[in-house]
Amino acid sequence: MSATTGPAKHLRRLALAGIWLLAGLATLWAVAALYFDVRIEWLRLPLTVGYAVGVLGLWVRVRRPWKLVFTGIGFTLVLAWWLGLQPSNHREWQPDVARTPAAEISGQHATLQGIRDCDYRTETNYTVHYRDETFDLDQLRTVDLYLVTWGSPNIAHTMVSFGFTTGDYVCFSIETRKEIGESYSAIRGLFRQYELIYIVADERDVVRLRTNYRKDEEVCLYRLEVTPAEGRQLFMDYVRRINELHAHGEWYNALTDNCTTAIRTQRSPGERMPWDWRMLVNGHLDELLYQRHLIVTNLPFAELKKLSNINARARAAGDAADFSAQIRRGLPGFAPEAAGH
Repeated sequence: MSATTGPAKHLRRLALAGIWLLAGLATLWAVAALYFDVRIEWLRLPLTVGYAVGVLGLWVRVRRPWKLVFTGIGFTLVLAWWLGLQPSNHREWQPDVARTPAAEISGQHATLQGIRDCDYRTETNYTVHYRDETFDLDQLRTVDLYLVTWGSPNIAHTMVSFGFTTGDYVCFSIETRKEIGESYSAIRGLFRQYELIYIVADERDVVRLRTNYRKDEEVCLYRLEVTPAEGRQLFMDYVRRINELHAHGEWYNALTDNCTTAIRTQRSPGERMPWDWRMLVNGHLDELLYQRHLIVTNLPFAELKKLSNINARARAAGDAADFSAQIRRGLPGFAPEAAGH
């Protein structure tokens, strides 16, 4: 036996093991896609079980390499069907996501249509109001990040708020657009279960919902270290996306198109922030921004995070007209003039 025979044999075995691992993962994904995304309810379970049993039967009874070939064909057929599922803007939506916002740009002015401002009595008992408002982009001065955590500290919801010299703030929250009776599931979010929506809202809506009405949610607020020009570019990224989603629906995906990854992918590829695992495990996004000096760094990170929690401030502010100013007053990295509006 030559000196290279042993290593070559091991490499072949590793390659074959890798191929079988991919085949197994592809089959697992196909089974889950059938289970979650087949729209005819009575067909869902029979198709799922039939596919799983059929692939297992191939692996037991068919010779190599045909078992891998047929596994690949089955996966390709399921994938082609799955990619053909079309999102829609026309379903029986829950009231808080029934309207998609839109924007009109005229010179330096942006008119946002459908800014949400819910009047909450409880988390689930509310009256939805919308308004249109025009902003002078020459007056855009600040960009703030909300990081909302619950349960696991590794997963968060992110929202971005833009501040103007007039003292106005408008907040963007990227969410699932749920139908009546639907609830969110992280597993279902990996498949084609929810459409995507960019909510444009008053901070007394999307922030106060999470601090004053939902239980066990903790909200931290950070001022991003960006120039007005960079803030304007980010604002226009959001404007472009809300108009795209207003024109036609798109699928939400818990990995590739969620509240954090969508902020990155709405930029052109050459302008995106370098990838980091904390963009996916986004409960640590503030740590990443701290390391990249995109939030204030004159305090130890643990102290900054503690001081940036606004739950108590928001509860004290209630539905005050200057809610946005009250929750910012005295926060690390926030200029006094920004808090005094």
